[in-house]
Amino acid sequence: MRNFDQFSITQAVLERVANAPDDRIRQISEALIRHLHDFIREVRPTQAEWEAGIGFLTDTGHMCTGTRQEFILLSDTLGVSMLVDAINHDHQTAVTESTVLGPFYVEGPPEAPCGTDISGDLAGEPMFASGTVATADGTPLANAIVDVWHSDEDGYYDVQHEGADLVARARFRTDENGRFHFWSIRPAAYPIPHDGPVGKMLEAQGRHPWRPAHVHFMIEAPGHEKLVTHVFVSGDPYLDSDAVFGVKDSLIRDFTAHPAGAAPDGRVMDRPWCQLTYDFRLNPISAATSRAA
Repeated sequence: MRNFDQFSITQAVLERVANAPDDRIRQISEALIRHLHDFIREVRPTQAEWEAGIGFLTDTGHMCTGTRQEFILLSDTLGVSMLVDAINHDHQTAVTESTVLGPFYVEGPPEAPCGTDISGDLAGEPMFASGTVATADGTPLANAIVDVWHSDEDGYYDVQHEGADLVARARFRTDENGRFHFWSIRPAAYPIPHDGPVGKMLEAQGRHPWRPAHVHFMIEAPGHEKLVTHVFVSGDPYLDSDAVFGVKDSLIRDFTAHPAGAAPDGRVMDRPWCQLTYDFRLNPISAATSRAA
């Protein structure tokens, strides 16, 4: 086949992938070709606009480093990450809702005993965080892995500071009653990195890059689906315009203010502090498997 026009070329490309030996690869390839060609026919880009699009994707790739994933930012800000999350986590009332992973997770974070202060030398309002991990029916899950990470009071993560130690992130394990607790500092709202191509895209779209203040949680327990979620600070001005569309009502909590004095773990605070409490419920793998089927 040859001499393709703007309509016949789509079928020709589809025929080229029709013999892909893997059924899933064939399905994905065919859908990508159909939708991409329809998109191009709809917007009818000029040659210069096409080149600008290629340049945008090239710049996005060049921006990626070991501590920054610009393509995840692109996926997040276009709502794709949350769309994938929604498809793969059909929420059940009894379990905690999920949200985006975000670009600042670090594999193999330092493990610490419950009660540890993970703020390092960061300045900020002390925060006591505690909660439980249980299965959907409320049965406590002992020895569940609880990864936490969050921004500092200026809205930056540790990995955004060159050469900085890992702080405001750690891995804890629940006790025999499924409980965990730790100290850190209250996180702040922050803009996603917007000094690259994704930031230019947001500006061109008339959007801001801000995310409401939150603490990230990734929780794992044998026999249960991994939970990736945030807990957001109630009253944050960006809850209704999160740049990555990650906010859900069930994930918003008061970070309760307390005066100086005794904290729940017996620690005596010499200045005001805040308290976050959240009880997590995990989905059994059997339920996740049946849902996917």
